[in-house]
Amino acid sequence: MQKPHLIVIGGATASGKTAAAVRLCEEIGGEVVSCDSMQIYRGMDVGTAKPTPEERRGIPHHMIDIIDPGESYSASRFKEDAAACVRDILSRGKRPVLCGGTGLYIDALTRPMDFALPSDSALRDELNALSQRENGKEALHAMLKEIDPESARRLHPNDVRRVVRAIEIYRLTGRTMTEQMALDRQREGDYDVTFFALNWPRDVLYDRIDRRVDQMMTCGLADEVKRLLENGLSADSTAMQALGYKEIVMALEGKCDMSEAVDEIKLGSRHYAKRQLTWLRRDGRARFIDVQNRTTDDIVQIMMGDIENDNH
Repeated sequence: MQKPHLIVIGGATASGKTAAAVRLCEEIGGEVVSCDSMQIYRGMDVGTAKPTPEERRGIPHHMIDIIDPGESYSASRFKEDAAACVRDILSRGKRPVLCGGTGLYIDALTRPMDFALPSDSALRDELNALSQRENGKEALHAMLKEIDPESARRLHPNDVRRVVRAIEIYRLTGRTMTEQMALDRQREGDYDVTFFALNWPRDVLYDRIDRRVDQMMTCGLADEVKRLLENGLSADSTAMQALGYKEIVMALEGKCDMSEAVDEIKLGSRHYAKRQLTWLRRDGRARFIDVQNRTTDDIVQIMMGDIENDNH
């Protein structure tokens, strides 16, 4: 039996994924399924570069604004929710187009990842307690680096939940998260996937990132963070540890100037883009499209040619 077909548009932050996905959907009768771990949160719009109604151009976008920032969310839950969206889109004769830069979420849906791995709440509590100590996050990340350098490269020290999970999996199974992901990749997935990655020269991409951060500040990122804190969201919550939010919190708490916070966001975004591109290159499925000097229409025409070939 033929598997359902998924189109994936990946790429670094600020690479133009949304515009390409929307334009492709207009051409093929598609709907966007967001694969962005921060756009799931309601009220976090500016700092996550959530597409505006104008940018969506009437194309339905799924997996955006689905939970409050104080709630916890996981890749396994994303897989369930996104798969339900895919089934709904297909049942209406439309085509699902995955769009986003969170590699773990793309993998969760398109690869047969084993989310039934064991867990131990006592061990998790012990590791979480370590993260609360002075320099605890760094110590936890160093622990992960010892056992699984690859996962340590992929995960930021502030991403405590995933760092803890990676250590927990190793302690309970004797396999690193990296080894587990390699095993997952060998299993057959539920979908046929056509995967594109938008590629920019590094210096041009970094310039786009800097301009996007400046635009976020103009559009009220600091006010957005202030409002979230005033509404009771803890500065220590997972959502507030996101790039662009934690730096503004530091500035609002008087730990640095706002201009220093903006510089940190730009630097952090460049580092994040680097990690995203590394993940895409290692994935093996992604077809890179050089997008400099090409219009969105040009990019979409290239995609449509490949999609047609894959469907024959």
